[in-house]
Amino acid sequence: MDMDRRELADFLRRSRERLRPQDVGLASGPRRRTPGLRREEVVQLAGMSTDYYIRLEQARSPQPSPQILASLARALRLTEDERDHLYLLAGHRPPAGRHCGTHVSPGLLYLLDQLKETPAQILSDLGDLLAQNDMATALFGTVCSVQEDERNVIWRWFTDPVVRQAYPAEEHDRLSRVHAADLRAAVARRGNDAESTALVKRLSAASREFTALWELHEVGVRRTSRMRVIHPTVGPINLDCQSLLTPVEDQRLLIFTPPPGTPDINHLELVRVVGQEQFSSAAGGAEEL
Repeated sequence: MDMDRRELADFLRRSRERLRPQDVGLASGPRRRTPGLRREEVVQLAGMSTDYYIRLEQARSPQPSPQILASLARALRLTEDERDHLYLLAGHRPPAGRHCGTHVSPGLLYLLDQLKETPAQILSDLGDLLAQNDMATALFGTVCSVQEDERNVIWRWFTDPVVRQAYPAEEHDRLSRVHAADLRAAVARRGNDAESTALVKRLSAASREFTALWELHEVGVRRTSRMRVIHPTVGPINLDCQSLLTPVEDQRLLIFTPPPGTPDINHLELVRVVGQEQFSSAAGGAEEL
């Protein structure tokens, strides 16, 4: 990632000019000729060299370290988004930010509910299935579950042979690599936090296949893909999977659609009908109990 010295210099200068001394606990002192903080005040707050900061604002400096950027972000009272922007301009990956965890926003759940005829799921970046609509349940059946002890799709893929029965055998190796590469990207984004590290440790202890793939250090965020699902009643169905990320990128909405103009459109409709019948039967059985 390259450093953009000109944009970095402009961002630092304008961020400094937006602050008032009282915003950072300094006395305003005599009347100032220019708005905002003086460079010397930023240096005092950040604990860095005056000469180096001046060179940053003049687009003449070498690349600042993450430690310097963290000090500047605190000194300039940057928001999380502004801090990430600062890191990117300086040619660094932003530090791991906040995570939604297992809480799904009402807006995302509302969107999921509106997808009546399209299978859709909400997953965390570590592969936890947080929610899915009726069509996804009808399509995948017991392959996926939102129950806490069995909702991690990656864990079940590498440890439960039953899960793989829903996919053609010739696709297993490719899907294994996709899962491992996507998890590798998520772990890096999180900065190897405790949750992601624990999952990798569990997988490594339980699956030799995962360990071998993890050692390859392949990285690839899963955004779009073509997959084939073997439904126990309808049979094989080809689907395009589109992944929509949340702003903090730790949750994603997966939407499964049949390729346009293919028989898979009718096959998915059959899944919907079969699913409705199963749900109706389950509801009737519950009422009888």
